[in-house]
Amino acid sequence: MDTRFEGKAAIVTGASRGIGLAIAQRIVDEGGRVCITARKQETLDEAVAALGADRAIAVAGKGDDAEHQESAVKATLEAFGRIDCLVNNAGINPVYGRLVDLDLGAARKIVEVNCLAALAWTQRAYHGWMAEHGGSIVNVASVAGLGSSPGIGLYGASKAMLINMTRQLAVELGPAVRVNAVAPAVVKTDFAKALYSEGEEKVAQAYPLKRLGVPADIGSAVAFLLSEDASWMTGELVVLDGGVTLTRER
Repeated sequence: MDTRFEGKAAIVTGASRGIGLAIAQRIVDEGGRVCITARKQETLDEAVAALGADRAIAVAGKGDDAEHQESAVKATLEAFGRIDCLVNNAGINPVYGRLVDLDLGAARKIVEVNCLAALAWTQRAYHGWMAEHGGSIVNVASVAGLGSSPGIGLYGASKAMLINMTRQLAVELGPAVRVNAVAPAVVKTDFAKALYSEGEEKVAQAYPLKRLGVPADIGSAVAFLLSEDASWMTGELVVLDGGVTLTRER
């Protein structure tokens, strides 16, 4: 395995399982160290054990909580002395239905967690380390942010906002910090189970590659964007979708 992250440290939010854990695992596998965050301490402890206690630490809390963000940044600097990479992966989608019927309290929470929290984490990582030393940030968006998404319209709108924020931050933070994003389609995680509950094989038929994504598919792409292999990329959105968006009507 490459050692692209040797001597570097990262924060990955929403990383006790699924896509976030796969990203953290890839960073560790390539020589880096990580601080992972999520809400539940028990699942974080299990994730740290899998990653290696010499390579990973965990800070439990809600992604949109300012005190939690401050604690995680502080813990990362104390443990590793640096924050070279940030992955804003934490996200929620607590409601399903038409926008016209959507509870506005739930809508505000989606925007808080999926967009404003990502901005807050970026601000803290930037002012805490990256402004002076440089760094790389990847935001985990979604193909739902590329067009209409029946039933998850506000989630899609929040991811569209995150994509736009990625481009804006890339302009503002360059050249010291690169900011990119990925947009996965359906990945086999607990978070996305409802999207393939009718049958994985049936859903996968819409994909030219005839399979759904797995967390490692996203981990490898994010690792590339974080690394110096992508040193001339910023403000870009990498779509990771098995080709499914090619079949959408335009």
